[in-house]
Amino acid sequence: MQKDIKIIGSGFSSLAAACYLAQEGHKVTVYEKNATPGGRARRLVKDGFTFDMGPTWYWMPDVFERFFADFGKKPSDYYSIEKLSPAYRVYFGENDFVDIADNLTDIAKTFDAIEPGSGKELLDFMAEARSNYDIAIKNLVYRPGESPLELVTPQTITRLSQFIGNISRDIRKRFKNPKLVQILEFPVLFLGAKPSDTPSFYSFMNFADFGLGTWHPKNGMYSVIEGMVKLATELGVTIVTNSPVNKIGVENAEASYLEINGSRFSADTIICGADYHHGETLLEPHYRKYSEKYWDTRTFAPSSLLFYVGFDKKIQNVQHHTLFFDTDFDVHAKDIYDNPRWPDEPLFYASFTSKTDKSAAPEGKEAGTFLIPLAPGIEDTQELRNKYFDMIITRLENLTGQLVRENILFAESFCLNDFINDYNSYKGNAYGLANTLWQTAFLRPKLRSPKVQHLYFTGQLTVPGPGVPPALISGKLVADLVKKQLAKHTTETSPT
Repeated sequence: MQKDIKIIGSGFSSLAAACYLAQEGHKVTVYEKNATPGGRARRLVKDGFTFDMGPTWYWMPDVFERFFADFGKKPSDYYSIEKLSPAYRVYFGENDFVDIADNLTDIAKTFDAIEPGSGKELLDFMAEARSNYDIAIKNLVYRPGESPLELVTPQTITRLSQFIGNISRDIRKRFKNPKLVQILEFPVLFLGAKPSDTPSFYSFMNFADFGLGTWHPKNGMYSVIEGMVKLATELGVTIVTNSPVNKIGVENAEASYLEINGSRFSADTIICGADYHHGETLLEPHYRKYSEKYWDTRTFAPSSLLFYVGFDKKIQNVQHHTLFFDTDFDVHAKDIYDNPRWPDEPLFYASFTSKTDKSAAPEGKEAGTFLIPLAPGIEDTQELRNKYFDMIITRLENLTGQLVRENILFAESFCLNDFINDYNSYKGNAYGLANTLWQTAFLRPKLRSPKVQHLYFTGQLTVPGPGVPPALISGKLVADLVKKQLAKHTTETSPT
């Protein structure tokens, strides 16, 4: 029986859920607060330059392939990708950098050149990381986090120590060179937690990096959103933009309608793909599962200060993805997690998409996106943004041996206040809840509301966690729960 399903938000998880439920024949409508679909994966177009405002890394291509295969499709039916070579560059000082190749054999050679013997250690570490990846991505992360028993499998029982140990300790046992340590700890940052707080089992992120490689969708990450929107539309999904939801209506302890711009829209089932904390504030207080104290005591992944910069010349000595690790990560991490404040000497990341994609900038010019990880909930002012922009441009010039300041055509910024205003983000977080041991799987906020029937949540603050591939998986998980509940309801109400 067709049901009327309303979804709040149009990010990766919401679009994924919409596609799965429309495939089942349900009437699915997606409501997006902003003017374009995509949630945090938006696009900025200015003066012939194009920027991805949100995610810029395309990792775990197999997750995207699995998603589209569920509809008898392939990613290439909607967008094209190319593998980056090198995958990225890491700066440690002035003209001191390491390029990460697009294959494990060459990466091992790079490691050996820096620390003799580390190439074999890397291959051993990656064999274990690949095994963890197979267990995690092919099995564990596709479980809805409703019971601790979901984590108990014949494979995980033999790896109990990997849920107690941590990535930082494991890496330092094998590798002594600080550059190699930082390179290997980098992928864990996608999980939103310090390596010392991330279980050893999450080494599967290292396989996602070195084993599967870094890819770029032609015309940017937003082309993936466009592909998903096209698929959703083909399946019959309706997407309505400029429609901020003001209330989730509950009748007889069941989600029954959305209130948008003063009008009511009835629903049989509601899925919230917006920020989880915000989604619960759309409910009357007694229907909320998680208190303000609960949210305040969670470990959040970082927020970000982002700059979208147009240059009137090509930038030298950088790659498509370039990481600037010339300062102390541990000090910066303390300013994010332990004593939230603006860092004195932040690490930062830059994406020069126009190195790969001609559509990103006019000929002879360069599009640069810069990101500084920050603690959520700290002060955000234009003066601070200006200070840190000047800081990273100076560092960029010194580390890469070139002058670029006079070649800046424009610089647009995006920071905590914007995450709050545009995405209703709790404390301006950018990536959701960190994947620490105590915030993994069944210990994360639930996909299914325990207080309101037919109300569900999806996205980076719930299962399985932060990142684009997990968001796709989250959409599938919540859709599966909805389908099971609707099937159960149909059976219970059908005449015997």
